[in-house]
This record gives sequence, structure tokens and C-alpha cells, in this order.
Amino acid sequence: MTVETYQIKLKTQGDADAHNITESVAGILNGSHLMNGLATVFCPSATSSVTTIEFEEGCVTDMRRLFDEIAHPNRPYAHNARWGDGNGHSHVRAAMLGPSITVPFVNGRLTLGTWQQIIYLDFDNRPRQRELVVQLMGE
Repeated sequence: MTVETYQIKLKTQGDADAHNITESVAGILNGSHLMNGLATVFCPSATSSVTTIEFEEGCVTDMRRLFDEIAHPNRPYAHNARWGDGNGHSHVRAAMLGPSITVPFVNGRLTLGTWQQIIYLDFDNRPRQRELVVQLMGE
């Protein structure tokens, strides 16, 4: 079995900024010459997440609204009281989705559903430079 590691670099705006990274992950897979295995995307950040969704304006808007309902930025957060950085809600939101996703690939193609895309969400309260880790394991 072969393990290969790559990066995806992103400039984000924060505030639940959503990026469709499906094409980037598929491009990495296509350049790897691996045919069958697992693709893991990991974000080394405590204020961002990776998940799947139908990446269209309505779904993204609904998801942002849901996060505002569950972890609104204006609520009091103990993290903000301790550090004063105002991103306590970002940590809570990221923890709900988690930092990674794994997608099987077969015959050199990600096994995503028709309306399913891999998305990266940056919940922080300011723009950031992010580097995601993409690791392929397979043959």
C-alpha cells in the first residue's frame, strides 16, 4: 500500500466562509496514479472543518443559518473571556463538524454521490491563510 501526502492552500474570509474543494482533491488523486483506496482531507485548525454537502447557494445559506442558531457569535463564550479573541463560537462550530473527512476512491475516482461535494468551512472571525492536508492511501 502507498501513502502520499499533499496540501491545498486557501485564502479564507472567516465567518463560515465555505469553499468547494472537490476539484482540488480530485486533481490530487488524478495526479497520484493511485486507483483504489482512501482520500482523507484534514484541516489542522481548531476553527475550521471539512464535510460534504450539495455546494449550492441555498444549502450553504441554510447551513450558515443553522450555525448561527446553534452557536451564535454574540453569545457569551468562556473561551472569549479567557483569551479575548472573540472566536469562541468558531471553536464550537468546528468541533461539531470535525477536522477531517475520508472518501473512498475506486478506479481513480472519488466515490461521492451525484450532488455531494467536499467543502471546507472556515468559522474563524477573520481572514486566514489555510493549508489543508490531503493524504491518499491505496494502490
